Amino acid sequence: MPARRPKSLFLPLLLAALLTIALVCPAPNAMAGPILDMLRERRAERSATGTAASGNGTSPRQEGSTAARRGSTPLDPAAIVPGSRRLAASYGPHPAQVMDVYLPPNPQHASVIVMVHGGAWKIGDKANPGLMDNKLARWLPKGFVLVSINYRLLPDAMALEQAEDVAAAVRRVAEAAPGWGADPARIILMGHSAGAHLVALVASAPSLLDRPVAGAVVLDSAAMDVPAIMKHRHPGFYDEAFGKNPAYWAKTSPQDQWLPKAVPMLLVCSTKRADKPCVAAEAFAAKTARSGRKTPVLPQALTHGEINHQLGLPGTYTDAVDGFITARLEDASR
Repeated sequence: MPARRPKSLFLPLLLAALLTIALVCPAPNAMAGPILDMLRERRAERSATGTAASGNGTSPRQEGSTAARRGSTPLDPAAIVPGSRRLAASYGPHPAQVMDVYLPPNPQHASVIVMVHGGAWKIGDKANPGLMDNKLARWLPKGFVLVSINYRLLPDAMALEQAEDVAAAVRRVAEAAPGWGADPARIILMGHSAGAHLVALVASAPSLLDRPVAGAVVLDSAAMDVPAIMKHRHPGFYDEAFGKNPAYWAKTSPQDQWLPKAVPMLLVCSTKRADKPCVAAEAFAAKTARSGRKTPVLPQALTHGEINHQLGLPGTYTDAVDGFITARLEDASR
């Protein structure tokens, strides 16, 4: 009888096999982009944190928001900017409703960037490898406070509930900002991938966000028009995030929820993704333009991951994002 593989090896082997198939056999349609994104992110996390322990008696439902986070270690900002420090804080009762607060030396009326990680609405962490490194190196020396948040993941919470977590985190940041030496009127939201969708949704729907936010930077979300995605062939994890109800799709769709009093956004998009996030970004910008609101779109010849990890490095890409942030903060100060 052949030896059975240990259960702890099954998921890593399955993910590796799926990733190999996806890389060797290009997908015939736009499904390739988000599937590869999720598989690559899962593989990177497992490589960075090691295979999670198994057989601990925890049910899949109980593991939900914590299973993909085990082993993540926040950065030491003092290694980037001497005198900086990190605070751990919570914004709700759930174990996933926590955040890392990176403070520059002696902050005074500091601006705040709130970062929302990606991971297909089901994996990821506020301390993902490469998530904050270059952003801290760029904005800590400018005197910014940076906040990286966790939120409930599938299956504990679907997309709308995750967006509500992001909004709750913003409220907590605004409340705590004066104690950090920061200005609650100078908050910038930023998110990547699934986190970019959540940021775009919170920024679009005034009913979700009851605190003033100066601007939002949306890093490579293809999920700007959720009903359009769900009515056509799409990856299975979209069903997990958005369900089967068209009314729920509309509630989770930035394009459907956007109103003229929404938070101003910059939409960064990869020109290398098969599912064409720049097309989704341009369609969103066209809708806002019809109401007299300009939404800049910033296409980049970078991969989905590079859009996130390279932000903060010297160059025209970071300069353009920094320029948007500066302009929005100046408007907020008037």
